[in-house]
Amino acid sequence: MLEKYREERGALIPLLQGAQEIYGYLPGAAMERIARTLRLPAAQVYGVATFYAQFHFTPRGRHVIRVCLGTACHVRGGARIFEALRRQLGVEDGGTTADLRYTLESVACIGACGLAPVIMIDDDTHGRLTPESLPGILARYE
Repeated sequence: MLEKYREERGALIPLLQGAQEIYGYLPGAAMERIARTLRLPAAQVYGVATFYAQFHFTPRGRHVIRVCLGTACHVRGGARIFEALRRQLGVEDGGTTADLRYTLESVACIGACGLAPVIMIDDDTHGRLTPESLPGILARYE
């Protein structure tokens, strides 16, 4: 991947995305290698990576759970869903379980208001949830 972009202008973000796809996050060593390959100051690489919310600097779970806390989900109990997941997984917002199975994130809106309250696990949408429905849903994801 580094060879492909070595001489290419504007390659920093694609390289960061590629490294994150490989490792699941951006380890410091990967960002330093990207900086050397592109002949950029490491601070510039870190600056770009920290500017964008899409980049992560700690290992993430195999499955990312996004809990919608938008208006429709809020009205229909989204906070209860988030709290139930937080307790069940034992992590805070943005946290990853110790076994790296799940990362839990709250989001402002998933765009599925008709299914409120709703969560997404990876690319799967689960709606009209109750706290009691969550263990069965989580059991589908190893």
